Amino acid sequence: MINTPYFPVDKLKEEETPLYYYDLHLLDETLDAIKEAAHYPNFHVHYAVKANSNPEILQRIAAAGLGADTVSLGEIRAAVTAGFPAPKIVFAGVGKTDIEITTALQYGIGCFNVESAAELDVIEQLAAGMGIKAPVALRVNPEIDAHTHHYITTGLAENKFGIALTMVETLVERCVKSESLDFKGFHFHIGSQVTDLTPFKILCERINDLQEKFADVEIPWINVGGGLGIDYDNPDENPIPDFKTYFNIFHDNLKLRPGQQVHFELGRAVVAQCGSLITRVVYVKEGIGKKFVIVDGGMTALIRPALYQAHHKIENITTSSDVTEKYDVVGPICESSDVFGTDEILPVTKRGDLIALRSAGAYGEIMASGYNCRPLPGSIFSR
Repeated sequence: MINTPYFPVDKLKEEETPLYYYDLHLLDETLDAIKEAAHYPNFHVHYAVKANSNPEILQRIAAAGLGADTVSLGEIRAAVTAGFPAPKIVFAGVGKTDIEITTALQYGIGCFNVESAAELDVIEQLAAGMGIKAPVALRVNPEIDAHTHHYITTGLAENKFGIALTMVETLVERCVKSESLDFKGFHFHIGSQVTDLTPFKILCERINDLQEKFADVEIPWINVGGGLGIDYDNPDENPIPDFKTYFNIFHDNLKLRPGQQVHFELGRAVVAQCGSLITRVVYVKEGIGKKFVIVDGGMTALIRPALYQAHHKIENITTSSDVTEKYDVVGPICESSDVFGTDEILPVTKRGDLIALRSAGAYGEIMASGYNCRPLPGSIFSR
């Protein structure tokens, strides 16, 4: 995409790079699509703050009426500051500290997604000491392979996340009998960047089986987590995920009890396509058998390619030349893994050109680091 309204190239040329550029119009369209697809009365969508906690992004999502899915006290505070109501905030994570739990209780968050028996012990003790009931849902591992990268697969039987199916019955009994716990139901999350939706249908079957097992227990809600993927290869053709099919899978396959709520935790699918990393060409290096485009933004600005071997569509947004060359696009970090793409076909590229790495609105800016003492990337927004 060359010099289109999506990339205000003249403005970007004046900015210090690397930086993140966010198309707020696309974000708004995505939020509208979510609300339309999740129109069922008992469906509640939470935004996974870990995907992107830029205050401007958070405020826009909160204003759209979504809740927040958080994994730290810092994320809870960021969500509250951005305007998310505390009762619409859920709190997951395997290592919740005492201060995180007590502060979340003071905020009055909607639910703790509990990941272990040890964590349940601590929440119960702290809530008892405060004289209140802690709302809890048990995160159950449904033993479903979502066929994603092994770093982001979370729903298998033995994992640092969640509770094995064989351990659930004892913990449900504890929750129901406790005077300091308010049992909300079950929480699930099978992994991230799931593009084959079949695992979500299997998840519905597992949830139905689990509900039958606890037919005599009141279960106000089911939290199915998130994980819906996006199209990294063709962001222009598929800028908004197929939310309609995704939500309909749960509507059509879950056997819900009267009045039972279904909660979702979407992150990547909400923000990924609206953000791009903009980086400037420092050098074009002529190798023996390769040409390298060396840019000023590397794995410290966008770590996904180095960490997950992920690929983002790479575009030269400065030139409209029809003549192309094959390049390896690499960053300046002193690590051999600091590579954005190999054998990329780009217009003939020169020093000073702007390169866009697309679909970087999720797990981009939020995961940036100061390694090599480099400054964190800034951000600008469409208006």
